[in-house]
Amino acid sequence: MQRRVFMKGCIALGASSVILPQVSILEASEPKGKTRIFFVKNSYNLKHENKNGLTKLWVPLPQETSYQKVSDFKFSSNATNAYVTDKNSYKARTLYAEWKNGGEKLLEVTYTITTYERNADLSKATASTKYPKDVAHYLKPTAHIPTSGKVKELALKITENSKTPLDKAKAIYAWVTENMYRDNAVVGCGVGDAGKAIEQNIMGGKCTDISSVFVALLRSVGVPAREIFGIRLGSSRYSKACGSSDEKGLAKITGGEHCRAEFYLDGAGWVPCDPADVAKVILTEKMTLNDPLVKEVREYFFGNWEMNWMGYNTARDFVLTPTPAQKPLNMFGYPYAEVEDEVLDYYAPAAFAYSFISQEKL
Repeated sequence: MQRRVFMKGCIALGASSVILPQVSILEASEPKGKTRIFFVKNSYNLKHENKNGLTKLWVPLPQETSYQKVSDFKFSSNATNAYVTDKNSYKARTLYAEWKNGGEKLLEVTYTITTYERNADLSKATASTKYPKDVAHYLKPTAHIPTSGKVKELALKITENSKTPLDKAKAIYAWVTENMYRDNAVVGCGVGDAGKAIEQNIMGGKCTDISSVFVALLRSVGVPAREIFGIRLGSSRYSKACGSSDEKGLAKITGGEHCRAEFYLDGAGWVPCDPADVAKVILTEKMTLNDPLVKEVREYFFGNWEMNWMGYNTARDFVLTPTPAQKPLNMFGYPYAEVEDEVLDYYAPAAFAYSFISQEKL
């Protein structure tokens, strides 16, 4: 039997000349709170009836920020070629692998990630709207985040009594958590088409749908905002709806992708938010906005993140490197693969095929 030829990689992500850390100056000034440590393993065994077809795989990797640090990153594969890159317009960290010959297409990625609870100090926020260039980028519309028409009309109506960017963010967060609901029938995390949602009054969705409406409304009234695509890692202190694991800290996180949001305030920096998990707790716990747990979660997720989750990137409507057949890509929260330009269904991990696990250090 011919032995598989495996290539192995061990990369210090933060120090690589290829990878650029995505840390803004203001993010770095945030205080570090409670720390959690997770070991993560991603396993791939790509499936397709065209076993001899050229197969390409792009895997999203965690970004390096003040609230999450990656160490011991390794990968092993029988791929013809594999490397880490951030050559795309959002500098989204990506592990790219390709198989030019037949046979199994195997890849295993492991790393340790340390997360720090995020608690924004909103008392430092000013009313200034003079934003750094890299922040002002998140005022621009995208294909799925329009900032004019009915989106802007609605945003202006919601914030008609708001004077500062913080006031506008509070008003929009209140509106989204009051008017949007989780719809479990939506596939994956949802498309996140904020324009369609508002124009057609589609208030049900999943995390990307709800976060994208939140982001579009904020951008429409001049407050920088962005979605962050990532995955849940372990248990939540609030509800299993926000993350879970067994008694030893082991979590099977395949399908645990989750989109959060941030908005930017001068003086306070990027402020964490999660309106989508408010909706998920309401549905999962069979509660209303008036129940004490929901009130607590709703208040907490405006300015805080419980770090049983890690973020990959803020990329929307962008082109991966090397250029895939599908472009632009709507988002990059799931692994993306093509066999001879045919896209594999990343919402079907068993067919794709991939599996993820997380082990928390208790």
